[in-house]
Amino acid sequence: MLLKTSLRSFFAHKGRMLLSLIAVVLSVAFVSGTLVFSNTATSTFDKLFASTASDLSVQPAKPELGDDPRAKTLTVPADSVGKVAAIPGVRTAVGQVAVQSATLADPATNKRVGPTSGAPTIVGNWADTPRNAVEITSGHAPQGADQVVVDADTAKKAKLAMGGRLRLITTDKHDFTIVGIAAFKTTNPGAALAFLDTATAQKVLLGQSAYTSVEVFGDGSRTDEQLKAAALAGLGSGVQAKTAAEQKAENADSVGSFLNFMKYAMLGFAGISLLVGGFLIINTFSMLVAQRTREIGLLRAVGGSRRQVNRSVLVEALLLGAAGSTLGIGAGLGLAVGLIQLMNAVDMHLDAGDLKIGADVFIAGYAVGVVITVLAAWIPARRASRIAPIAALRDHGTPAEPRSNTIRAVIGLVLTAGGGGLLVLAAGAKEMATGGRYIGLGVVLTLVGFVVLGPLLATTLVRVLGAVLPALFGPSGKLAQRNAMRNPRRTGATAAALMIGLALVIGASVFTSTVIKSTNVQIDRSVGADYIITGGQNGLSQEIVDAVRKTSGIDHVTEQKYLPARFTAPDGKTSEEGVSAVSAKFTEDFRLPVKEGSADSIKQGALAIGEDYAKDRGLRIGDSLKIEYGQGRVQSLPVGVIMTKGNSLFDGNTFASIEAVSKAVPAADQPADAVLFGKAAAGTDVAGTLTALEGALKEYPQASVRDQAGYKDLVQSQVNTLLYMIYGLLGLAIVVAVLGVVNTLALSVVERTREIGLLRAIGLSRRQLRRMIRLESVVIALFGAVLGTVLGLAWGITGQRVLRTQGLEALSVPVATIVFTLAASVVIGLLAALVPAFRAGRMNVLAAIATD
Repeated sequence: MLLKTSLRSFFAHKGRMLLSLIAVVLSVAFVSGTLVFSNTATSTFDKLFASTASDLSVQPAKPELGDDPRAKTLTVPADSVGKVAAIPGVRTAVGQVAVQSATLADPATNKRVGPTSGAPTIVGNWADTPRNAVEITSGHAPQGADQVVVDADTAKKAKLAMGGRLRLITTDKHDFTIVGIAAFKTTNPGAALAFLDTATAQKVLLGQSAYTSVEVFGDGSRTDEQLKAAALAGLGSGVQAKTAAEQKAENADSVGSFLNFMKYAMLGFAGISLLVGGFLIINTFSMLVAQRTREIGLLRAVGGSRRQVNRSVLVEALLLGAAGSTLGIGAGLGLAVGLIQLMNAVDMHLDAGDLKIGADVFIAGYAVGVVITVLAAWIPARRASRIAPIAALRDHGTPAEPRSNTIRAVIGLVLTAGGGGLLVLAAGAKEMATGGRYIGLGVVLTLVGFVVLGPLLATTLVRVLGAVLPALFGPSGKLAQRNAMRNPRRTGATAAALMIGLALVIGASVFTSTVIKSTNVQIDRSVGADYIITGGQNGLSQEIVDAVRKTSGIDHVTEQKYLPARFTAPDGKTSEEGVSAVSAKFTEDFRLPVKEGSADSIKQGALAIGEDYAKDRGLRIGDSLKIEYGQGRVQSLPVGVIMTKGNSLFDGNTFASIEAVSKAVPAADQPADAVLFGKAAAGTDVAGTLTALEGALKEYPQASVRDQAGYKDLVQSQVNTLLYMIYGLLGLAIVVAVLGVVNTLALSVVERTREIGLLRAIGLSRRQLRRMIRLESVVIALFGAVLGTVLGLAWGITGQRVLRTQGLEALSVPVATIVFTLAASVVIGLLAALVPAFRAGRMNVLAAIATD
């Protein structure tokens, strides 16, 4: 009987539950789609690594210190191939050359060819192995010193064709003819590939007859571990060996970190959407229970218990959750396909036809959809079960709970005050870690506190926000204001859904705006150089340095190199910090944030170290640090400068002069410059010199030059990319919140059918009625936007204070974004009211009055 009653009630109100169903569908789709995408991407790369990994890969020994991509490429001797091939159990051994320090360009335009998303450009030799990652689909393998094979994706993107020319830039420039196009057998992880014949690859890429690795394939008579032991024994020191399993694990870790970041970030936003959807479902069931008060009273009068009434509502929620979860999982598959297409657009090619839909997708989808729906419905279900039969039969509404407002006010104030106190403590914390803990808990408590206080705040704030409505819109405005205030609990819950999304938008805007402003302030204060020349992960060759120096209008050039190094402090503690080696003009082009010492001491062979490192090691001016660069190269340098922390341009760096470092590491063994800084000569046109620099570097597509304004624009574009991604993901939560406003208005129109009929009967026109509902929606949306703005500002400002020692020293409040958000909330309110207002205006007056 209980199930039968629940089913009848559910299908009788299916139209009213439609928007709640959509909220569940969207939230579940986000969760299930993320899992399907993650599973598919992981499976695709697992197949790639499993199908291409050799049984054993012999490589140069791991550098003694952290490897720098700008350093000289490490190799294994050419005779290693023969030695490994002679090991019992080895079927074949293939010498391979592969480097990521070369640049590909189109000779016709000299523009760079290759990925722009951070994936590498890999150039090597073409070597047939039993497990090639690619196969030649057009043309043939390179067979001469001027021939090259490129991968199909790069050829398509750069419009390269068979017989065309391709330029390879290392320390020199080499032009090749494209004789073959190769396609990946499984998936392209986003890299650009170019293959030369072995002799040419060794000469051009390594400058010697050697290999970067020897790939070993066994005959099955010995295990990979046995082959590894034999290879290491036969080759001695200077090499390392990795089995197929170790290669797969290493590759999976490198790709997995990116995929996991995406997965957990998207699941986090899915959680926000679920929270917002929860308010929508609470409102839906609260209003449905209120409209069915007399029906519930009849159930109780004929013998239904509180438990049965409670179960009846929860069964309806269970049906809603199950239906929403089923549809959501289906929609999630579409979302996963969309994400895969997005990855394909940024050169990480995945197969949308091979979706991996594991049991975890269904478990998570149904668990999330059903659990959140049932929990959200439990509050109104509990309230429904407490309705006394006689009161329900007499009253068309849920009974008042005299103590509820008092209890709510106390709980809300305690939570909000506690959260606010934690935000204040976070803002005043001296250590970032301490402040981070405080702000995390403070955000949660203030959010929950505002949600709890929402219905109580609604009465006051809606009266203020709607104060001008009676004057501007007459009776429609006055009715809209009072309608929004009539049920504060419903208004508070509806506004809370919008509040959460907008609070996160405002908080993210404050953070990113602060990052941009702080970076600009630091550049203006600390950078005296007029131009910044970078070369990506490959560094800048001496040719580029010479070209910059020879440019007309350049007064001088400052070089900066990065050398991996191990520091040993006077207390005996060691750490791998690395040294930024700079030329003599560095202290003229940069104003170091000096806490102690003199910046000019760098010219005399001293070190500039950070404040935190000095504090942790108890270092003072004049103390010596022992620096090991590997290969037995050691020197001791005195501390000449201790830099104040909080400047992102210098934090984490240790500076020494190139001249001082050269006493331990010969210039020929030092890595390429990581970055160059140019200073315009006095009296020259800075903009004109920038144009001259761009012309001088036209032959070097691997290098890019910017002035200070251009560098600021680069930082802003990078931060804005992150911000727009956050906005896009938060958009789902805001969509669900808008559905909540629509649902609330639609159900309130049904609830007030008789009242609307009476208003129409006493002279309220259809136009005035529609305006009343639209204004009510706008007031509710504005209420949520105001609460969200207050919370977002509090979170964003506190975040800046917590991170002030990490470089976020200049707070920036995006006023334009806040104004736009408030204006958008008005638009949201108007759009949300379109359908409910239209339906209300079409009601038959007499039928509406006769409604019970």
